[in-house]
Amino acid sequence: MSPRKPPPPRHTVAVEIAGERHVLRSDVSPEYTRSVAEHVDSMIRSLPSFPTLEPFRAATLAALSITDELFKAREEIARLRAEIERSVEDVASLLEEAVNSEASGSGERPA
Repeated sequence: MSPRKPPPPRHTVAVEIAGERHVLRSDVSPEYTRSVAEHVDSMIRSLPSFPTLEPFRAATLAALSITDELFKAREEIARLRAEIERSVEDVASLLEEAVNSEASGSGERPA
């Protein structure tokens, strides 16, 4: 039986989101946690009616906006993967044609 790996270290980080202090525990770096919290804070503060919104409503609207960003990023990643796959297939076909041409005895190389 192999020894169990110890859990990653947990970090406690104090952040401020929409004027409220939160203490977060996470196993990622404190810098990353702060960066994520700053993004959430900026999304909430960018809401046109932020100063007058109830905190829960502001958080909900920011979550919707962040989720929209996530979904669009996933779509772009899928599009880029498909484009890369097509390019790889095109290159593979060109290489196969070149190898077949070389093997068929033409032996001539373009100048």
